Amino acid sequence: MPSIDVCFSPELLRLYDLKGKAVVAVDILRATSTMVTAFAHGAADIYPVMQLDECLAFSEKGCLTAAERDGIKAEGFDLGNSPFSYMVPELKGRTIAITTTNGTRAIRLSEAAEEIVIGAFLNLETVAQHLQELGLDVIVVCAGWKGMFNLEDTLYAGALTERLQEQFTFENDATLAALHLYQTAKADLVTYLQQSSHVRRLQRLGIQRDIEFCLQHDVFEVLPVWKKDKLVDLKANPTLV
Repeated sequence: MPSIDVCFSPELLRLYDLKGKAVVAVDILRATSTMVTAFAHGAADIYPVMQLDECLAFSEKGCLTAAERDGIKAEGFDLGNSPFSYMVPELKGRTIAITTTNGTRAIRLSEAAEEIVIGAFLNLETVAQHLQELGLDVIVVCAGWKGMFNLEDTLYAGALTERLQEQFTFENDATLAALHLYQTAKADLVTYLQQSSHVRRLQRLGIQRDIEFCLQHDVFEVLPVWKKDKLVDLKANPTLV
């Protein structure tokens, strides 16, 4: 039986052997939620990059560029990190290059894995089903905040664990802790997270609507995965499996 483990921060990835395993990269507020939303609204593929200048250079290739630092859209880019910015018909068929404070870093630092899947509450069941079909050991890599633990990504890890607990063993106590936190919070995630550091940080930016949207479960049936140097939606491209 495969196992599921939780890495609370990309800074801890040095403690994990990713070879032959499936990573679920998650940044609930808001990078991976935004990526899932972009694919659900017709984006062709997404290049997650770590640096602003690297991202901006993709504009020369005809890509849309998206960047966020400290929760705010970076100057000179087409898009920021709000999922609502990606719900437009102009996105259909376009390639996006994106860099964010935490989420894109978690993805790129997980490249040693057999497969990287982009997770969000928005596509929770689709990810869970895919992992059951893969049958690989799973590590949920929480993006956190600038290397530190955050609550919302850990709650996602717990939600995914709850969906997989009959088919996967728990590698260590991190998984059990994430599951117990989620089971405590799941009746009302919005209220539970009101005092969390990142929610308070985003609330100061006036984006409560983003927070509430990103905490919805099973809104989209998209499956973003890492293929070579970019993310593609396996649901829209099943031949890439």
